[in-house]
Amino acid sequence: MKFPADFKKKYTNLLGDDAPSFFAGLQTEAVKAFRVNPLKEDYENIGYPLDYPVSYAPTGFYGSVSGKSLEHQTGYVYSQEPSAMYVAEVGNVKPGEIILDLCAAPGGKSTQIAAKLAGKGLLVSNEINRKRAGILAENIERVGPTNVVILNESPQGMARKITNYFDKIFVDAPCSGEGMFRKDPAAIKYWHKDYPAECAVRQKEILTEAMKMLKPGGQLIYSTCTFAPEEDEQIIEWLVENYELALIPVQKYEGMDSGFSRLAGNNKEVEKAVRLFPHHFRGEGHFIAKLQDKRETINVCSNIKEKKKKEKTNSVFRSLSKEEEKLWKDFESKVFRQQLFILDDLRCWGDQLFYYPSNWPNIQDLKFIKPGFQVGIFKKKRFEPAYGLALAIKSTNVQQIIDVTIAEWENYVSGNIITLVGKLPPNGWYALRCNGKVFGFAKSVNGTLKNFFPKGLRFTI
Repeated sequence: MKFPADFKKKYTNLLGDDAPSFFAGLQTEAVKAFRVNPLKEDYENIGYPLDYPVSYAPTGFYGSVSGKSLEHQTGYVYSQEPSAMYVAEVGNVKPGEIILDLCAAPGGKSTQIAAKLAGKGLLVSNEINRKRAGILAENIERVGPTNVVILNESPQGMARKITNYFDKIFVDAPCSGEGMFRKDPAAIKYWHKDYPAECAVRQKEILTEAMKMLKPGGQLIYSTCTFAPEEDEQIIEWLVENYELALIPVQKYEGMDSGFSRLAGNNKEVEKAVRLFPHHFRGEGHFIAKLQDKRETINVCSNIKEKKKKEKTNSVFRSLSKEEEKLWKDFESKVFRQQLFILDDLRCWGDQLFYYPSNWPNIQDLKFIKPGFQVGIFKKKRFEPAYGLALAIKSTNVQQIIDVTIAEWENYVSGNIITLVGKLPPNGWYALRCNGKVFGFAKSVNGTLKNFFPKGLRFTI
């Protein structure tokens, strides 16, 4: 790997005697890892070796997983670079919190945060780039949380509608990407000596909007995948100078370095942040800081709360018709052992059925990819379950379920029907399960399982 001369000069000056080891570390092979998903039943029974745990991430393990495996398709495993795993851990997310992941694609942090929420509270996962937001939505759907809203907004657009609302905000800021050079050498071609400073301007703009949305007393978790002090320590110094924020010490594990105070006006406080260097730590380059908002509770209602009384008239959703209520109830009672959702928490966007409790924010004026958890769709006096519903349910709550072989699973994910032999089940909807993992829905018609696996996700083994 050949580095720009300005990059070599910069980090030779910054790191001194440690610079040769730093450059040598960037020439070594990138480290692979994955997480298991506690939202799934029997989630550690995945068929992948769990012999090399990541010390700072309880669900993380070193190793690689196949994107064409049953475990990946059903969301039991999520491939994630090990340094990136630490961001959500630093956030110390608790069930019931209201969280914003502001720059969320492709979804590593969001899926990790969603698992920590354990179905309680709310995660708003946002990505400004439409294509990347689509990838984010697919990754979150596979993991199976029901309490995530996926937006496709600018930070400015969000902050105009939502203020003083989130308990914790994660800003994994767009950056110069120096920490990813080893993993993605193509990123080197975008780098030039002024690039980090240019990125810092954008980071400050994003953080300015993030602070408008943070609840008084909330926490901001800021991270980058760059080594540049302009985007790391100096951003933290700017935050502390301009807002009522105090740094919270980030726990350091083996190989983790403290923030460099000498790169931020000798401010010792930035040493509470953490730097991850590939030549010291088993992962890619990263910077993580955690800040506590020191404002006391203020008498300012969020825009969302101010609009609560108007929600019925200005919401993006509509209420279910009597016919739609009946179609859903019939499906729910036939397929499941117990009620999945309270009826008052279900709403329609067009002909699509969503789970969206009334205490969640009104997203009427925001761009979104998925306005809540998609349950299914109403079509010509019938109800069809969403693919994501299959990935969110526990098989113990399903009374209409069919177990299939790996070969039949492979047939299904490539878009083909499954033909049953022997005693045939009654016609109707069934959850499909392979090796204990629910992977989709199918409609049984005279012994043929009709395929409802999304066309855009189909693959061949």
